[in-house]
Amino acid sequence: MTLIQSAPWRTTDYHTAGEPFRIVEELPVAIPGRTVAERRVAAAADPEVQRLRQVLCYEPRGHADMYGGFIVPPDDDGADLGVLFWHKDGFSTACGHGTIALGVWAVQTGRVAAPADGVVDVVIDVPSGRVTARVHMEASRVVSVGFRNVPSYVLARDLVVPTSRGDVRVALSYGGAIYANVDVSELGLTVAPESLAALITVGREVKWALNDHQAAQHPDDLRLSGVYGTILFEEAGPANGPDVHQRNVTVFADGEVDRSPCGSGTCARVAVLAADGRLAPGARLVHDSVVGSRFVARVLGTVDAGGRSAVLPEVSGMGYRTGEHTFHVDPHDPLVPGFVLR
Repeated sequence: MTLIQSAPWRTTDYHTAGEPFRIVEELPVAIPGRTVAERRVAAAADPEVQRLRQVLCYEPRGHADMYGGFIVPPDDDGADLGVLFWHKDGFSTACGHGTIALGVWAVQTGRVAAPADGVVDVVIDVPSGRVTARVHMEASRVVSVGFRNVPSYVLARDLVVPTSRGDVRVALSYGGAIYANVDVSELGLTVAPESLAALITVGREVKWALNDHQAAQHPDDLRLSGVYGTILFEEAGPANGPDVHQRNVTVFADGEVDRSPCGSGTCARVAVLAADGRLAPGARLVHDSVVGSRFVARVLGTVDAGGRSAVLPEVSGMGYRTGEHTFHVDPHDPLVPGFVLR
């Protein structure tokens, strides 16, 4: 029996600031590896695991912008769980909105015990390292989650990339994945739903222009190399005091659109703003998405990351359960694993 034939598949679905996250808790096979990072490599090389990802992500069971994760064992007893993040094009190295959703899920399902009032940490091993979802409780209800990420830093600045709308200056930064940062004012665009087609086009052009660039090589772990997404940002008006208020749309993988402000992408933005001196200690990045949802980020501290200065970011948001699904695969269905239209 193949992995797909072992259906039905049960999932619990959440959204974080509008971005979906489909959780698969039980897999009938173990994905080999000593660490989550090794399991990501094994999953990507396994045609059956890839086919399951496609079944759960592609239409008609998903869509081109679906996102999810397979729950796997953590690297050691220091974490509560591990996760392999996936999307329509493969397995990603980091996912902030998914980490927030997993924090809510872990508490709501009783996997991690939480107080009626107070804070509990859900520690999660992801391919880029160990992260924490700090879950805030009030009257036995999750009210917010602070995603505490791996050290984040700037990799390169002022890279000039030709696009269909002209040349644009790009900064590369790392927030668990490598992102290209683009100010849309240089393109004559704005971060708005009516500009989405043009934003996707530019996002793809920048990603693929820089994906194999030397600056997009991770300095310590080549498995984390390559440009994961393009953050197209703009100023969203003055914020209170020293805070920064921006709006963005992140175009990741091959043309996927993040409905949230992008958790790991927000960490990459924090790294750039802190390096520019725009985000001082104690200040916040108020980060809005293309659909009007919001994350709020701050710098918890600074560390040395392989000889470069890095920030320790926290991104606060909230995830909400949207449903539970039982997916079937009819052996006579000609549209398996499915299809995508972008």
